[in-house]
Amino acid sequence: MTLINPQKFATFAPKALPGTLAALEAAAAAHKLTDKLVLAHWLGQMHVESKGFSTLAESLNYSVDGLMKTFSRKRINAADCDKFGRKQGRPANQNAIANIVYGGTFGMAQLGNDQPGDGWRFRGGGVKQITGRANYREAGHEADPEVLRSDVKASAEAAANFFVKHKCVAAALKDDVTAVTLLVNGGTNGLPDRKLRTAAAKKIVA
Repeated sequence: MTLINPQKFATFAPKALPGTLAALEAAAAAHKLTDKLVLAHWLGQMHVESKGFSTLAESLNYSVDGLMKTFSRKRINAADCDKFGRKQGRPANQNAIANIVYGGTFGMAQLGNDQPGDGWRFRGGGVKQITGRANYREAGHEADPEVLRSDVKASAEAAANFFVKHKCVAAALKDDVTAVTLLVNGGTNGLPDRKLRTAAAKKIVA
C-alpha cells in the first residue's frame, strides 16, 4: 500500500537518507498512522526533527553563544558554556555538553538518565531524535542506543511508536500543530517551521 507519493516525497525531503521513504511507509502502516491528516502531521514533525530526514544523530556542536541561547542556566552554567562550547580553533566538546544538558536533576526527572554518561549515550537518535534512557527503553533500544542513530528502519519504527504512545494522534486529528509540537518536542521549538512542513506534508500523502 502506497501511503506517500514517492515523487512528491523526493521534493519534500531531497536530502533524505537512502531507504527513508520505504522505512517511513512501513512504520506508518505498522502503527496505523494511515489517516492522511495523522500521517501528514507525523511526517511534518519528523522532517523538522531530522533536518529533512537527512540525519539520525543529534549534533551538539554548539558554539559558546549557541549554548547560552539554547539552554537555561539551570541546565548549563555560563562557565561550562565557555569551557565546552565551540570557539574559533576549537571544536565543541559534544560528549561533555550532552552529559551536562541531559544529565543532573533534569536528566533524571525528565529523561530517566540515572547513570554517568547517559546524557551522551542517550542523546538524540533517529528521525524523532528520541532522547534519554527512558525514551530509548520505550523504543526498545536501551541496550543498543546506536541502532537508532544508524538504522533508518529502526529509526522510523521508533518514531511511529513514539507518536502513538505519546498521544500525538488525537492532536493530529484535530489538525493542531501546536499541540502536536508540545507532545513531540516538549516545548514549541521550531513551531513556524513545523507548521510549514506539516502543511507541505499534507500534499504528499497518497
